[in-house]
Amino acid sequence: MITLHAWPTPNAHKVSIMLEECGLNYQVEVVDITAGDQFKSEFLNISPNNRMPALVDEDGPDGKPVSIFESGAILIYLADKTGKFMPASGNARYDVMQWLMFQMCNLGPICGQAHHFRDAAPERVPYAINRFTDEAARLYGVMDRRLSEATYLAGDDYSIADMACWPWVRVHRYHGQPWDDYPNVKRWFDDIAARPPVQEGMKLLTDKRAKTRDVLDDKSRDILFGKTQMVKR
Repeated sequence: MITLHAWPTPNAHKVSIMLEECGLNYQVEVVDITAGDQFKSEFLNISPNNRMPALVDEDGPDGKPVSIFESGAILIYLADKTGKFMPASGNARYDVMQWLMFQMCNLGPICGQAHHFRDAAPERVPYAINRFTDEAARLYGVMDRRLSEATYLAGDDYSIADMACWPWVRVHRYHGQPWDDYPNVKRWFDDIAARPPVQEGMKLLTDKRAKTRDVLDDKSRDILFGKTQMVKR
């Protein structure tokens, strides 16, 4: 059995989409990041950076249990486990890998900061808002140019690179990026949104999703953005 430790965020949705696309049986263990579940010792044992998602597979390599943290590493693990959505070797594998790293190193971190400073920060910081909104626009532009010449980010085939980027682009309005500026990204987004496994994957903890945006009190904000997360553990 696979257990996905998660809260409904873009990084968790990458993994729930992949699990659905692969048709794998899994269960979800809720990690309420607004309540500090990510700092509990049992979670830190599988995710030492206190970030979710994390995955535990009781039937790992050689039939032994394995735990994986970092969403990109989880996607690679599941692709290798199933032989799906990433070639096993050759240039095509590296085409997928480089666009996956684009999300992990650029799109996710930058768009996360754009969302934070535009929407969640307790004070307005114009420099930060402009800096991250402009950089998000540059990254959306990179994708739009790529998708003007290819069906998917890594080429003709749908892959884990698309699954990694799609949940982030889904919340483009929080990054200050209107669809009209990126017609090729919009075409790609709509094609993926129509896939039934993507629709199922997006149901991950639907009942919890509003909490991170609409029901944050001062304690939750400190847990997510303040000194609590900086405590040495």
